[in-house]
Amino acid sequence: MQSIMKASVAALALAVAAPAFAASHSEKLSGDLVIFSDMSNPAPRAVMEGMVERFGAMHPDLNIELTVIDREAYKTQIRNFLSANPPDVANWYAANRMRPYVSAGLFEDISDLWAEPEIADNLASTKGAMTLDGKQWGVPYTYYQWGVYYREDLYDQYGLEEPADWETFKSNCQTLLDNGVKCFTIGTKFLWTAGGWFDYLNMRTNGYDFHMALTNGQVAWDSDEVRATFANWRELIDMGAFIDNHQSYSWQEALPFMVNGDAAAYLMGNFAVAPLREAGLADDQLDFYQFPAINPDVELAEDAPTDTFHIPAGAQNKEAAKAFLRFVVSADNQSLINAGDALGQLPVNASSSVDDDEMLNQGFEMLSSNSPGGVAQFFDRDAPAEMAAIAMEGFQEFMVFPDNLDDILARLEQARGRIYK
Repeated sequence: MQSIMKASVAALALAVAAPAFAASHSEKLSGDLVIFSDMSNPAPRAVMEGMVERFGAMHPDLNIELTVIDREAYKTQIRNFLSANPPDVANWYAANRMRPYVSAGLFEDISDLWAEPEIADNLASTKGAMTLDGKQWGVPYTYYQWGVYYREDLYDQYGLEEPADWETFKSNCQTLLDNGVKCFTIGTKFLWTAGGWFDYLNMRTNGYDFHMALTNGQVAWDSDEVRATFANWRELIDMGAFIDNHQSYSWQEALPFMVNGDAAAYLMGNFAVAPLREAGLADDQLDFYQFPAINPDVELAEDAPTDTFHIPAGAQNKEAAKAFLRFVVSADNQSLINAGDALGQLPVNASSSVDDDEMLNQGFEMLSSNSPGGVAQFFDRDAPAEMAAIAMEGFQEFMVFPDNLDDILARLEQARGRIYK
């Protein structure tokens, strides 16, 4: 009961901001606008209900029907409702997670929206994540950064600076090891954390376009480029950069190594910040930096998992649906829905403001200004599910048995030939 009440109060708070958005409205919309959403947890549901309230206040002649479906149930129902009785707007995810519905002709091409300056200029960092076959198929509404969260006090103690290049990254690591501190904590028990390391090492070694081609099955796993990524990874493994027995820990179980000072940093998403603070790390002990450059010839790209809105191809009111998508990504709305008392994540609009949180502000600056190479969605979103599972098993195995690389790459290449057919 308490969570429902909180959601209702938050929805009301978000709804009262409607006049600020109504002032810029110019088009007259009518009819029905049917929206299906998977934002079923209390805070996201309040955000969704608040957006519908504000958009409805801007368009009093428009009847908006919002259906919120449990997030896990939504994943099993989406293909059916897109095919049989599609709404006008639906939630989903970016990059390869869109591909089945794009390939089946179930999502509308909205490249015309992305040609509008307000969207083209302010959402540039996420365009690649919304693009398949040279066209855009939805808009993002929230994302969060990945990067290196580190013990600032330990770096200060040993005279280390945030690294901007690979050599400094490794030099810092060696200094920590010489003082009995592991460079990185990680828990690979559930595999996906190793996927984060592969993403960054591959994007920094070969670039965003190569990484996307690899996850799309267009590049051989035993290519020289992929081997170069693993060679860079092996430099860290051979140094002893990672905590021992990481395959025994979940990502949460790996947190105490950093909290206790046994490891100096964690390559992780921003969701790790709250538990690190709750475990006792003060703000002056914790800081963040962008994963450094390895190959100076490739632009820096980031992992920033992105949640999205789409217009189904069978939508009945596409004019109103496009207007709703414009509203969703507007700077004011983005600031409001991503605030700490709402989603608590990052706005995708570069003109938005961010809550006064050090980590979120650094992430927003990085993704809005310092990531010209593109935004990836994380390995298990960018690759098909079966390929992601097999590959991440290989990543974990490599971290424990790096001499097995040839066998690992042969398995991944065999899987590529089967899965992408």
